[in-house]
Amino acid sequence: MSTMLIALKRSPWLRAKYLLFAAIGLMLAYVIPHDESFLVHPKDPIWQHYEPFKWWLLPHGIAGACALLLGPMQFSDRLRDRFKQLHRVAGRIYVAGVFVAAPLGFYIQYFQERMGDPRSFSIAAAADAALWMLTTGIAIVFILKGKVQEHRQWMTRSFAVALVFLEGRVIGGVTGWEYLSVHASETIVWACLAFSILSEDLVLQWQKLERSPSVVRRHSPASPQRTLEAPVGQHVLAVQKESTETSG
Repeated sequence: MSTMLIALKRSPWLRAKYLLFAAIGLMLAYVIPHDESFLVHPKDPIWQHYEPFKWWLLPHGIAGACALLLGPMQFSDRLRDRFKQLHRVAGRIYVAGVFVAAPLGFYIQYFQERMGDPRSFSIAAAADAALWMLTTGIAIVFILKGKVQEHRQWMTRSFAVALVFLEGRVIGGVTGWEYLSVHASETIVWACLAFSILSEDLVLQWQKLERSPSVVRRHSPASPQRTLEAPVGQHVLAVQKESTETSG
């Protein structure tokens, strides 16, 4: 009796992860010259806008940059396995960056109410900051309890919220909506924040699918409709036994 084994191959999760990192790199490459070029141009007119809260903006920017740059390192399996101490240090810096950048980001937006920004934009900034700190805090609790898998899941959620900073600026800049009104920018923030909640769940479910045990199917010519499913290892043993009996 002939037997056909059909292995369900796992999709290349690493390739998908690298594509995600490439997308983050492209967003950074766009945002830095488009939104942050004033940092190397002291005479840029935007400095007049930032002057009243520039000393709050400095730690916010440094902490946020650390979180955005170190965040991807937390998802590198190779780095985590080979350089555990570096992984821990980078993780602690990321956490510190979150708990500095998030509240300062809210305060800066609240400060700009004196300059004409609506209260609704401050509420959006508060929701963003709260969600970022909450997801990060839950990740800390899980790793302190030794629950690594849950810790990774909540770190994924935390970094998805962190990316709202880049996503909002890319969308506003590419579409030109950033020049419409402050309400357009506020809407972009809310949309990106909502999408971050959905996107992190999609990533987690994708990871769960990719890491589930591979399944094989065996079809018998005598009964074409019969399908048996079991882990790969069990079927390999079954096939070897069947071959031995046939030879005998």
